[in-house]
Amino acid sequence: MAVLTALSLPLESCAGDRLEFKAPHVTDNTKHVVLIAGDEEYRTEESMPMLAKILSVRYDCNSTVLFSFGPDGADYIDPNNQQGLRGLDALDSADLMIIGTRFRRPSAQQAQHITEYLNAGKPVLGIRTATHAFNGDGSFQSISYAQFGLKVLGEQWVSHHGRHKHEGARGVIESAYVEHPILNSVQNVFAPSDVYAVVHLTDVDQVLLRGAITKTLDPESQTLKGDPRNDPMQPFAWLHQYETPDGKGTGQSFCTTGGASVDLLNEDLRRLIINAACHLLDRDVPEKANVDVIDPFYPSFYGFINDKTYWKNANMRPEDYGMGKSPHLPDPPGSPAWPFRPTPGDN
Repeated sequence: MAVLTALSLPLESCAGDRLEFKAPHVTDNTKHVVLIAGDEEYRTEESMPMLAKILSVRYDCNSTVLFSFGPDGADYIDPNNQQGLRGLDALDSADLMIIGTRFRRPSAQQAQHITEYLNAGKPVLGIRTATHAFNGDGSFQSISYAQFGLKVLGEQWVSHHGRHKHEGARGVIESAYVEHPILNSVQNVFAPSDVYAVVHLTDVDQVLLRGAITKTLDPESQTLKGDPRNDPMQPFAWLHQYETPDGKGTGQSFCTTGGASVDLLNEDLRRLIINAACHLLDRDVPEKANVDVIDPFYPSFYGFINDKTYWKNANMRPEDYGMGKSPHLPDPPGSPAWPFRPTPGDN
């Protein structure tokens, strides 16, 4: 991992409900990326700060990370609180939204910032549970919360296609898009999270990668041969054009059903996401994007945490994921063994 000097580090600030990283040298070409965490299972509170640091240090972006917080104005991060999203006003100045939420229920006031962002036709990058990012009675104008994935990203929650916590996913490039810039130097994508079923994409959508089910969660695991679930393989990453909620325009989105924090130990999955961010920001995609993590990254395994006191006791705050910080939380109860997990001292 490259050594970063103080002059090359972004300025960091924490405004209580958000974590902000300023690009080391802000120019007229600097872009603002808002990364929205908030899911009970796949640990976006771990992955979004890691991606934000890469975007700020290496890709001339001011990055803002938003979290789901505990109830009743609590200031600790609580991914289990579906009403806990705060800080969506950061989207008012955003050039790109990266979202990995699951079944969030924002207030009407918070949702209005998403509506205005989408009506401006700005790009959206969704990972994993972004296909079912919101739920409940609210709407983004003509798009109900439950329709966000389908109408903005091209797909909604359908089902698990691989065996959850037993079978992984290997990315297989679609031959028609082998030269697409988002796939620059993307060769070995592997995700220990299983393959999702994807059934609503149309011929207009561009499927860049498909997900092959693998025998185990090990990155060296073999792809299952002759398994009907791999014939055909499910879409794993694609581009989709959405219609704005006011019906007056369109916007571009990219989605991958990979994106559990443990998935992002995979260099080429990180590269896929960074490449997609550059593409959506209308920038040239590097031939081989540098996606080395800025701080050591110790993701925990995916899974639900049902202990209602867990997040209050963990007392994690946005600043705990700041520059120079590498939180290391235990795996959820019932997690399978995964010997490829990095531990403090490996870096």
